[in-house]
Amino acid sequence: MGGGGPKYEAASQAPPPESLLLPPRKERIEQVLSQRTRTITVVLDKLEDTFNMAAVLRTCESMGVQEVHVIKNADYPWSPNAKVTQGCDKWLDITVHRDFPSCAAALKARGYRVLASALKEGAQSVYTLAFDQKTALVFGNERFGVSDDVLAHADGTFVIPMLGFTQSLNISAACSATLTQVTAWRLAKLGAMGDLIEPEKNALRTRWYELSVKQRGRLYGAGKRLV
Repeated sequence: MGGGGPKYEAASQAPPPESLLLPPRKERIEQVLSQRTRTITVVLDKLEDTFNMAAVLRTCESMGVQEVHVIKNADYPWSPNAKVTQGCDKWLDITVHRDFPSCAAALKARGYRVLASALKEGAQSVYTLAFDQKTALVFGNERFGVSDDVLAHADGTFVIPMLGFTQSLNISAACSATLTQVTAWRLAKLGAMGDLIEPEKNALRTRWYELSVKQRGRLYGAGKRLV
């Protein structure tokens, strides 16, 4: 049977996404692109709570972090609460890994140092770290923290100093506090959070233009991005 058909023809004749966007929307996309980074990435180790999953994604997206890596939890599927994400996940690159060793190997092959949030002897204060090199920040399970696999394969550990009786933060709060420090450091030392090279910007721009078209499913056969 031959290919084609009305749906194929409609998609092939659809106007380019950029022609359907108003200048303010394009300007907003450029502003966000200028502050986007892949130098800093976040790894989530076997989270359980769908609200925490979603809250972390919103924090990452709002702080300019483009990549999020997820370690599967056999007992709790990765299913961020849609009411919390508010659709922010479609702007991100989310990669799900079967286990932490494979995730760490993939990140290290790309030049990342892997630092785990863990309250243990020798952990560095997040306020003393520099964030001008590729860094993957690992946050652990709500009940147990990071797993033994994480501690075995991480390059180091860090903590958010606690000034009260409380010794730990909720995962979403810990990620927010850490990325706030990362952003402050990069703005103060580098002048910007973002550092994408032009090919990376071009690829995201093309994708975001299409995602910004409300009727993209009808026009391009493209739905919400799932990674």
